[in-house]
Amino acid sequence: MNIFINIVAYQLCWFACILGAANAMPWAGVLITAAVVGYHLYTARKPGAEIALIVFAAVLGAVWDSALVAAGWLVYPSGTLIEGTAPYWIVTLWIGFATTLNVSMRWLKGRLLLASALGAIAGPLAYFGGAKLGGVIFVNPAAGLSALAVGWALIMPLLAAMSKRFDGFGESQSTPTASAAVGS
Repeated sequence: MNIFINIVAYQLCWFACILGAANAMPWAGVLITAAVVGYHLYTARKPGAEIALIVFAAVLGAVWDSALVAAGWLVYPSGTLIEGTAPYWIVTLWIGFATTLNVSMRWLKGRLLLASALGAIAGPLAYFGGAKLGGVIFVNPAAGLSALAVGWALIMPLLAAMSKRFDGFGESQSTPTASAAVGS
């Protein structure tokens, strides 16, 4: 998948999810993200690996954002199906984000300290931007942004490591390398 297409596709997901939620249309982000994920899987060499990574990111995101809601640091104005948990559109946004891990964010693999630093900065900034657009409300901005910084400092390297394990865009692991063929 082209890196530029991947970046633009994720930005479409992000804006559709945030603006949809802010305007009481959280389903809009789900529709856009479904199209992006469909294209992502269509272009993957190993779609099964990408699906595993997407499911991992979705579960991680649901748990993490639900914890932020339960702690009282974040409130989502729409799309919540179960009181006190993350709304479905934010989990969808995690799914969209997972499509970047093996494409435009591939450079983070093996750079866990850099992934941690990026997560600590970019994670809270994304939520802050979402708040400015009306998709999320910080009940206690200092506590919420601090929790996001710490959480994303841990989440981003974990996602980078999982993307290495579940890489549907990398070289096929089933073909022997030239050095392995010579040694046999």
